[in-house]
Amino acid sequence: MTDLTRPSPDRRQLARQARDAFPPMGVFAVRNRVTGHLRVLASRNVPGAINRLRFELRQGCHRDRDLQAAWNARGDDGVVTEVLELVRPRDDPAFDHDAELALLETLYR
Repeated sequence: MTDLTRPSPDRRQLARQARDAFPPMGVFAVRNRVTGHLRVLASRNVPGAINRLRFELRQGCHRDRDLQAAWNARGDDGVVTEVLELVRPRDDPAFDHDAELALLETLYR
């Protein structure tokens, strides 16, 4: 008989791997299909930033009024997000990820 309240060793190991995994840092683009306006943004968590952007647009509370208007007019078809580049994991613990993100953002702008 197993205890269902206690996580299995495999589940613990998977949770530990997820916690210790390198976060998907990088730059992404947000394009307003109506006006063609393009924004290049950097984030230490690209999927999370895109998820937040889409959540704010769905809720009607995004700060960029033009982007929000495109979303309101056309929904998902009015706004396109695209991951441009992700930072590669480095073994060096002293590596400056913030500087790398700033450089990538500048290059893509």
